[in-house]
Amino acid sequence: MTSGEAEVSRRRLTRGPGTLLVWLYGVMVVGAVSRSAYQIATEFDRAPLAYSLSAVAGVVYGFITYSLVRGGETARKAALACCVAELVGVLTVGTWTLAEPSAFPDATVWSDFGMGYLFIPVLLPLTAIYWLRAARARGDAA
Repeated sequence: MTSGEAEVSRRRLTRGPGTLLVWLYGVMVVGAVSRSAYQIATEFDRAPLAYSLSAVAGVVYGFITYSLVRGGETARKAALACCVAELVGVLTVGTWTLAEPSAFPDATVWSDFGMGYLFIPVLLPLTAIYWLRAARARGDAA
């Protein structure tokens, strides 16, 4: 495989719907990181768990965005693992915020399954997992 072919192969994760995933994850990075940075800097003592979880979400979103842009099989596997971890986090925190609202005096990105973000935090990893698995089946990430 020539270097040009390798570059095309690596970039295939960002073709078609992959481009939309990169943009959506990029928006979520900006939203989660900026929100949590402000909240941690100004009112961390009010809801440390919620603000810390929002920061973690921002880091996860950033890594997934980077992996999608990077492309290749290793990046696809890393992004897939992070998307699964993200989904587990959204489902866990979403359930926790409904079952024990007093544990979260302020919302996180994943509170109520991402209701404050139009449920994008629960829909995005499901879509990304599907896309990344389909990319492997098509051979796009090789």
